[in-house]
Amino acid sequence: MLTVSQLRAARAMIALTVDELATLTGLSSSDIHDAEKGEAFSDALLASRLQGALESRGIVFLAAGQEDASIGPGIRLRSGQQDEGLRPERLNATNDD
Repeated sequence: MLTVSQLRAARAMIALTVDELATLTGLSSSDIHDAEKGEAFSDALLASRLQGALESRGIVFLAAGQEDASIGPGIRLRSGQQDEGLRPERLNATNDD
């Protein structure tokens, strides 16, 4: 499960502003600020939306003990370019799949 520390670290790793993350997730900036101030996520849907958006930008979330029992939760960045899709202003009938 996504931790608050992972959320802050992931956003910093890819230099994503709170406003940009809000746009990606459809959440408000205040929702994200509140999430980053908390100790744990009380809303599983909120955590899922945040995690999905960050994963779409190349973040890989590691659970505590995933690779070594003595290591806590963390993040990594996928190598290579991530497909960011098309910006809304570039959408048209020919690429509307």
